Amino acid sequence: MSHNSFGRLYRFTTWGESHGPAIGCVIDGCPPGVFLDEERIQTCLDRRRPGQNKFVTQRDEADRMRILSGLFEGHTTGTPICIMIENTDQRSKDYGEIANQFRPGHADYTYWAKYGIRDYRGGGRASARETASRVAAGAVAQQLLEHVLGPVTARAAVVSVGDIKAEKRDFDAPYRNDFFFADQDMVPQLEEYLAAIRKSGSSIGAKLAMRISGVPAGLGDPVADRLDARLAGAMMSINAVKSVEIGAGVDAARLTGEQNADEMKRDGDGIVFLDNHAGGVLGGVSTGQDIILEVAIKPTSSILTPTKSINRFGEEIEVRTKGRHDPCVGLRAVPVLEAMAHAVMLDMALLQRGQVGQFARPFDRR
Repeated sequence: MSHNSFGRLYRFTTWGESHGPAIGCVIDGCPPGVFLDEERIQTCLDRRRPGQNKFVTQRDEADRMRILSGLFEGHTTGTPICIMIENTDQRSKDYGEIANQFRPGHADYTYWAKYGIRDYRGGGRASARETASRVAAGAVAQQLLEHVLGPVTARAAVVSVGDIKAEKRDFDAPYRNDFFFADQDMVPQLEEYLAAIRKSGSSIGAKLAMRISGVPAGLGDPVADRLDARLAGAMMSINAVKSVEIGAGVDAARLTGEQNADEMKRDGDGIVFLDNHAGGVLGGVSTGQDIILEVAIKPTSSILTPTKSINRFGEEIEVRTKGRHDPCVGLRAVPVLEAMAHAVMLDMALLQRGQVGQFARPFDRR
């Protein structure tokens, strides 16, 4: 299986399976001599880890990470950083019945069609457990980004779960509730809604929003390596993500040119945009505004309701997935989105530094 690596100059490869002995990542391209705070990395993993409340999978993983290489006396050496996270609460027997079955909505059939073999225990490489490795790599990227470009921060929040939509978007609220929800006042309503979904044995989808702040104007490339394309690709590589919108997104199709225009005015040595329909990216290059994304995540495919499918012998069957599963996988996606955004922004910042050295001035002096 190829294509397990992300990035160009800042590049990380994830490894391991959901029910194997461990998962992790190998990070290449780290600038040397940067102090790396291991507790900050662990804090990011703690936000993503399972088993923290009744509305996420009850698989009880501590997700304690170990850095095996690439650091000396707390500083990066410039050599590959290997991070390992042990799996300690696997229940592979829960998946014995689906060894020869293809679960609807999962990658079972497509993996079998491609490779002729699959790890059916929790989905193997297709499991959302792989995202823990991404969170670790993104947490490293966030700290390196502060050294390379300054305080660039990606903050995400759940803005809708099924029919429950946040009436306000507070990107600090996910640090105050177990649902990573953007509207703290609506958490009781959301809890009641998810309790009903969970009791029925079903699942529900979600939409997340993300704001990347502190990005200077001029980051990205205008044709084949556009900043928005890189961000969208990174988001789409995450399990269960089905769409990515940047700025006005699909709503731009209903706007006139006048409505969609982000007008500008002079502000000292810089400029101010009067709106942000572009989502902080024009022509593949950052405008200096916040970069705004929305990501849609499908319902968890593992449900207790029997669903029609086939097995590897071509026989029609009914599948009922046992085990421990999230009624809404989108709830734990917030730190994953943030991690991938930080990784992309660091990679683009390193490419920028190598290509032009520094950002151009916004105005010519006459």
